[in-house]
This record gives sequence, structure tokens and C-alpha cells, in this order.
Amino acid sequence: MGRSTGGSAAAGRRARPAIVLVAALAMLVLLVPGTALASGQAKRHTGHVRRTHRHFTIRKHGELDCNGYSRRQVAIRADLACTDIRGLRGVSNDWTWHGRFFDNGHYIGHDEPDMTFLSSAAGSGNNVIWTETLPLDPSAAPTVGKPGSDVTHWFELSPAPWFSMAQCDSNSYPQLPCSPMSDENAPSGKAHGYPGAGGAFMEMQFYPPGFPPFADGVSCNDTQWCAALNIDSLECTLGFAHCNPNCTEPVNFAYIQTDGVPAGPPSPQKTNLSTFTPNGKTLLMNPGDHLWIHMWDAPVPGHPGQMAFKVEIKDLTSGKSGYMQASAENGFQNTSIVDCSGTPHNFEPEYNTAKQGNITPWAALRTDISTEYETGHFEPCTKVTDPIVISLFGMATDTVWTRCSGPYEAAGGSDSGSPEISDASCFPAGDTHGTLNTAPDEVTGCQDNLSQNGDLDFDGTPYWPDWPTSTTPGTFPGSFQQALPVTLGRQYGQYFMQTDLALSESTCSAGTPAGCAVPPPNAPGQFYPYWSRTGSGDSCTILFGNVSGPGIATMGKQAQYGTNQAATVGYPEFEGAPRSNAKCT
Repeated sequence: MGRSTGGSAAAGRRARPAIVLVAALAMLVLLVPGTALASGQAKRHTGHVRRTHRHFTIRKHGELDCNGYSRRQVAIRADLACTDIRGLRGVSNDWTWHGRFFDNGHYIGHDEPDMTFLSSAAGSGNNVIWTETLPLDPSAAPTVGKPGSDVTHWFELSPAPWFSMAQCDSNSYPQLPCSPMSDENAPSGKAHGYPGAGGAFMEMQFYPPGFPPFADGVSCNDTQWCAALNIDSLECTLGFAHCNPNCTEPVNFAYIQTDGVPAGPPSPQKTNLSTFTPNGKTLLMNPGDHLWIHMWDAPVPGHPGQMAFKVEIKDLTSGKSGYMQASAENGFQNTSIVDCSGTPHNFEPEYNTAKQGNITPWAALRTDISTEYETGHFEPCTKVTDPIVISLFGMATDTVWTRCSGPYEAAGGSDSGSPEISDASCFPAGDTHGTLNTAPDEVTGCQDNLSQNGDLDFDGTPYWPDWPTSTTPGTFPGSFQQALPVTLGRQYGQYFMQTDLALSESTCSAGTPAGCAVPPPNAPGQFYPYWSRTGSGDSCTILFGNVSGPGIATMGKQAQYGTNQAATVGYPEFEGAPRSNAKCT
């Protein structure tokens, strides 16, 4: 089941034995227990509200590793849209080689096109308001006939569009103290300089309708969007010299709720199926609704003097609203690298400003405040085969198919020799997911998320021109419409585009820089989605997909992602130059 990108990563795969496919597909089979690393006790940090107990027993199920590869625990949801982890060229150890990070021997990189906003104004790194209009899908059901011309819905393009903000976590990489809302936490950017404070990466994720259930699919239901607060940490020391194999990338997860109470325990240590199951208090939003989203450090109710990161969403169309606060009171915890135990924790924003270089030091995307579209996680099929039955944490069962057939798969050629091990998890159109008894899936398709963390041969929908071409749906869905973000009443001064796509390209290595490209050289559709902007001043609107035409700035389309920064940052990462945000187009 070794996750590999082929090329340079394949060399790593040959050097390290792969685990058989059966293990890759079994979200529910425990791997050989490993000894927790004790590479150094992380210092206490300001967000802790009490110390953990001395002895911690790892539960059979949880989210101690967002990627699903804990040696001691089966992930409740093994295919979360986790924060992508950077690599380190010139460093070769059990966790990183060939400029890529491997979680217990498995490549876990995936595709994240991003627009980052920069500002040196006080508060710009910890207080931001976004407004957006959720997109509309075509009225027709998705089709699987001709790549680049098929009726497409949003769940095929992105399982989780998100907004970001870096968070303090002294117990996260590189295991150094973090003082909330301080630019002193930033890495120095110099060789052998300060590596940055311990940081977590927050993704405020939105989930499109059409491919439920969220427990092992994409959606909350077939008709409405939902959203959740995700905070990922990394239990590794500087340079990935040591990582805890039992809790490598722990994640705190909670839906945005109308009453602010998590649907289930949010912490990695206590997560259960209810955490990922929307309930009657989960905020559900209709396509086309206009949203106001505020993300900031807020007082914790009932705990004078305590602060914690909070998200509030107001649906200005329906009049509904919801919120979630990443507080100890709500069950959020950070994780010990020593034994994976949790400490009740108030997560708080890491930086004062959104200056360039204020980043989460272990994340592949070099950002604090950004909008992003998680992509490369869906391939439509005419038929799926090779089923297996999985048990979801002993509480439900579902049948998952592992192979896709159809025009997209055919365009990419045989999977033999491909960096992909299988297409799983796959489901047929109309599937109601066994004992989960959900709304039926709208199309037959695969998520490429059990034996790797994305579409590593780039033959799925996202790498064909199946993206929005306008804000109005037709054959393709309409685009999101996002206003420029605002911080304390001010706009951000600059922005730039970036993508970590090349990390997952089998053609990309230090010895083959021409193989690091946007779009991917081996993508049969030879397409990559891009950002557009239209309007002027306060009415400037951000679009995403394949939107061009009169009055729309496309900023070079795929060229907007700039050049490969591997020589500077130590791993393949495309970044464009900062642009002035004062002019929309």
C-alpha cells in the first residue's frame, strides 16, 4: 500500500517494502504496534488549560493520524482532506526522502491550488472576514462519457474548498513554544536560523452536496453544503528527524453548528462516528446562498481571561447562522509527541500580521490567510469492480469498490506502473451505503483516497476542463464568488497564487526539473484550474476554475502559479510573485 508518486519517490518505494493492498484498503485493520517516540518533551504552551494524566492508552479508533496510517489506531475517517506536509531536499530519513514526506512509509501528498493574501497591518494574521456565494450545480445529473465535456458537479472537482489561518500549537512541529498572535513565531528563512514556533494548520472547510455520506464520502447530503473546522498538527521534531508513528498528523474536527456544540468529540484522542455525522444542529446551506464568514480569536464563554479561535458563519440568504470555537471547553485538545495523549487546549491564531513568511513551518503551502480548493480527489466511472466490505468502527458496514472503468480511466492508460495502487474508495450511482442508509450517490465514481491521498495519475475530472466557465451553471457548475477578504475593515495589500501540485508528480525530481510543471506533464487532459478576478474596488470578485472573457483577469491562467521554488524552499512548490490587491484586474 506504499503511497508513491513514482519517479524519484518510486526509488523510495523500492528501498522500503510496500504493504499489500489489502492493508491499504482496510481502514479498520490495525498495523503492527510501534513504540511511541520520546524524542523530547515539548514545552507547555499558553493554550493549555490543564495537564494530561500520566498514563495514556491509545484507543482502537480515533483521529491520531489524519492520513489513516497510525501504527496503533484505526482512523474513524481515513480519508479526511488533511493538511499537505512539505518535504526536505537533501534530507533522507524514515519520514522524508526525495523532497517528499512519507507517513509511516506512505506518500500522503495531494493537490492544493491556493490564493494567499498578505498584509503588514496589525491583526491581519488573526482576524479576517470573508463573504462568498456558494455555487450552483447543473440541473442535469453528472455524466460519464467524454472527459472535458461531461456534466460535472462540484463534489467531483473539490471535496473541500477552504479558508486558512495558522494556529499556535507548541506541541506540534518543530516542538518549540508558540506565543499566540505574534510575528516572532515566524521561521527566519535563513539556513540554520530559527525554524519557527510550533504550529497547527487550520482549514475552514466546506463540503459540497451529491456524494454522501461524509463518513466515507464527500457530502453531508445530496442537496446542501455543510462546513467544518479542521485543525491539523504534526508530531515530528525539526527536520522530521523523529515523528511519532502512532500519531503523526492528529486532527481536531468539528462541524459548524447552529448552537456551537460539536456533533461529537472533536479531539484526535476521543473522536467517534458522531464527530463526522451531521445532526439536527449542523448548519446546512443551500447552493446559491450568500455567506458571511468571520474567523478570529474570541473570549471563551464562562472562562474569564481565556481566548480561543472561533469561526462564525451567517447565511445571509436563509437567515440561519452557526459557529464553532476551538476551545478546551468544546473538547479540543493538542497532542503529545511522547505518548499521543491529549491536553485540553485553546487553539489561538499564531500571527499578528499576514506578512509573507508568516507560515506554518511544516505545511507544504506557505500561507497564513488564504482561500484554496482541495482538488484531485475524484474520478467518474461507468463501472466499478472488485468490492470489499468494510466495518466502520464496529458501528456500521459499507461496501467499497476498488477499481474504476470508463473514459477517464481509459484516457490515463493502464494503472500498471502507475503511482496509484488502486482507485478506492469507489461507489456506484444510487449507492445508499449499507447500514449507513444515506441519500443516493449521484454518479459512479472513485475518490482515490484509501491507497493514496489523491489522483496521482491525474486522469480524473479535476484535470480536464470540466470546471466552471462562468458563475452560471450549464454543462459545468457555476463558480464560487468570493469577495476580497477584509481584516478590521481594511483590505489586504497583496496576494499571490501557489500550488503544491508538483509534490505529487511522478515526473518531478531534483534531477528532472522539467518534469515539475503546471499542468502535470502526464495528465491526459492537460488542464489545471486557475484563479480569475472580475469587477473593481470593493466589488472585486474572486472566481475559480476555467473562467475567462471580457472584464475578467485570468493572470496568465496556469502561468499565475509562477515557478518551481524547490531550490529555495527545499521541495517542489510553485509560487507566483506577489501582486497588488488594490486593483481587481
